[in-house]
Amino acid sequence: MRTFIADQEAFSDFEFAELALGIDIDLFRGPLEPETPEETNAREDAARDILADLSEAGEAGDEIAGWDALYADALTHTVPFLRAARANRPERGEAA
Repeated sequence: MRTFIADQEAFSDFEFAELALGIDIDLFRGPLEPETPEETNAREDAARDILADLSEAGEAGDEIAGWDALYADALTHTVPFLRAARANRPERGEAA
């Protein structure tokens, strides 16, 4: 069975959420792969701008934008499990 949102096919749960809600999960949560400090700063700046726009639209009466702002804000308070596990794993040869 295939799942489409508008004319886009969603291949995973994350793609479905992204297409249905219009929120780029990696933009607000952060990618699973390491990124440079410059990439992190650029991503976080963009996320702040988009979140501010969504919040403003929500306060102006756009209910969908308001819900999107809540979802995007919640994503900014999460850390991908795999990235967190890598950061907390002791290096080889170190005591755990």
